[in-house]
Amino acid sequence: MTLLPDDAGLDLVHTRDYETKIYQLSEDELLVRGAVSDRKPPGLYVLGDPDQLEIHQMQLELLVSLPGLEIKQAKVLFESHPHSKCPIIAADYQKLVGLSIARGFTRKIRDLFGGPNGCTHTNALLQALAPAAVQAVWSIMVRNQRNAGKTQRNLTAEERESRIRRNANTCHLWADEGEHVADLRAGRMHEYPLIPVRKRLRSLGRDEMEWPDRPRS
Repeated sequence: MTLLPDDAGLDLVHTRDYETKIYQLSEDELLVRGAVSDRKPPGLYVLGDPDQLEIHQMQLELLVSLPGLEIKQAKVLFESHPHSKCPIIAADYQKLVGLSIARGFTRKIRDLFGGPNGCTHTNALLQALAPAAVQAVWSIMVRNQRNAGKTQRNLTAEERESRIRRNANTCHLWADEGEHVADLRAGRMHEYPLIPVRKRLRSLGRDEMEWPDRPRS
């Protein structure tokens, strides 16, 4: 599956894919799995070969604590690599243990594994995994709130502030002095239900207003 437009008629010279999956193992642990793959087009290196040739495939598995998102275990696998000595650096990624993948993680990766101290492709995968893990925390939060009968309408001020602290200044929407944060603090939202939820409900022939977090006027 690809999310990109049809490339028929275009001269493809390189493909890079990322895959990430996050699993909740318990109330206080996540399993974070990811892979990155670089492939060259058919026939580029091996004349007459009808298939793409994978040059890089790095896999990561992280055991991460909740709620602090601290890495408790780290495994790195070099499944495909261009040179025999590439995997030597894998053991160095045990330095990940003890780090939090919350804010500042990209800088920590650069400091520990940047340049000659690491693998460029593993570093890129790590930087992709961190925000995915944060999104997984949102999934857990939504599920827990639903199980507890909570909706956007009846969150306490403390619960709303917790959401704000988790996301403040992470992007333009969550600017600390912005309209979105002001609406959260006041217990109102302009764009609820969530746009993808509304679209999905419509595609299923259901009423988009059934999304439980929608505020009532």
